[in-house]
Amino acid sequence: MSLRDFIQVMDRKAEILRVKDEVSTQFEVPYLIKEFDKKGSLLFFEKTIGTRVKVVANVCGTRKRILNALNVYEKDLYHRLLESWRSPQKPKIVEDGPVKGVREKVDLSKIPVLTHFENDPAPYITAAVVYAKSLDGRIENVSVHRLQVLDRKHLAIRLVPRHLHRLWSTAKAAGQNLDISISIGVHPAVILAAASPVPLGVNEFDVANTLMEKKLSLIHCENSDVFAPAEAELVLEGRMSTTEEVVEGPFVDITGTCDIARKQPIVEITGLMHRTDYWYQAILPSGSEHRLLMGLPREALIWEAVSQVVPNVNNVNLSIGGSGWLHAIISIEKQLDGDSKNALLAAFAAHPSLKHAVVVDSDISPYSISDVEWAIATRFQADEDLMVIENVRGSTLDSSSDQETGLTTKMGIDATRPLTKPEARFVRACIPATEHVTSIAKNLLNE
Repeated sequence: MSLRDFIQVMDRKAEILRVKDEVSTQFEVPYLIKEFDKKGSLLFFEKTIGTRVKVVANVCGTRKRILNALNVYEKDLYHRLLESWRSPQKPKIVEDGPVKGVREKVDLSKIPVLTHFENDPAPYITAAVVYAKSLDGRIENVSVHRLQVLDRKHLAIRLVPRHLHRLWSTAKAAGQNLDISISIGVHPAVILAAASPVPLGVNEFDVANTLMEKKLSLIHCENSDVFAPAEAELVLEGRMSTTEEVVEGPFVDITGTCDIARKQPIVEITGLMHRTDYWYQAILPSGSEHRLLMGLPREALIWEAVSQVVPNVNNVNLSIGGSGWLHAIISIEKQLDGDSKNALLAAFAAHPSLKHAVVVDSDISPYSISDVEWAIATRFQADEDLMVIENVRGSTLDSSSDQETGLTTKMGIDATRPLTKPEARFVRACIPATEHVTSIAKNLLNE
């Protein structure tokens, strides 16, 4: 299964907005992605200045499209993700695949890498699925990383202190560089798996294969001992230096503000292969696709953790206003008045970057901010229902936190109905709807 297979399905569903005018990869493509971001449009750019390569963006820009990609109903999404993390299955290794269609001399300037924002120091690859393994071959890791273009053969890679950073640190201690593959233009399940918070030692390609119902195939790269999806659009083979670093950034991250510049490793690109007429996949930093790919796996973690302390958890929403990362709204079926605070504590433990969380009853949609605000207005008392946790680790993506340590203050809000007070006081009034009047309303809306 490939990105192209998914795009064809979305085309039949009339989900694609095709941009036929010639546009620049510097600001113009990102501007159009941002303009149509709220609509969740999947954009296909037919012509970009200076290249024949087509650009596709916002592939996973809506929950509906992610559900389509995984062939799952919304009510089963978290179960499906958790099952794939716990029961990953090895994909097939094949000799050949569409990505081996063309091998050419490395020249990153020929790839339509986007320059997104006015203060970007360089073009950035943002949909990069990076594979690496430990020097002894026992641990394989796949993760998503931003890559700053330095010149025709070199990139700077942003490493957060997680699994790839550990593999790189181990290689550095051994005095060796770390071989990697960089895959661009993959099926949504692959990039979602690569963004999943699985333990070190779980190969995210195996997770993707489970999500894809065993339809993922990998090829062995030719210049180094690494793997990549056989049906990717473009694969770069590279060597991550453990001795050379460069200032990377500043880069606009998920909150829409600039992450600080840091010294990061240099990647030398040693090989390049792609489909005959490959597409370049881009993710707009801080856009809906960025938020969903980062946030959905954490929603599953929160849902599972809260489910262990509350009998029924309906939905979790890492909200748009919280950048899909810092704010959670959790809908539960409360049985005792202490349930909400237990849910808040479980949510903060499950997603350490979480800054603010709101727990609501099942009659409040966690996706409707006006509903949530109404619940806070009518069901919340600050002296009883507010939880403040000071001086704890949060996220450096939060501009107000300590940018070196991530220390912050967290807040939990219990916006559920207090069970000790009359229920009638907290129920919204409704107007009975007859079949006759609903028909009239439907006709008026369609005019």
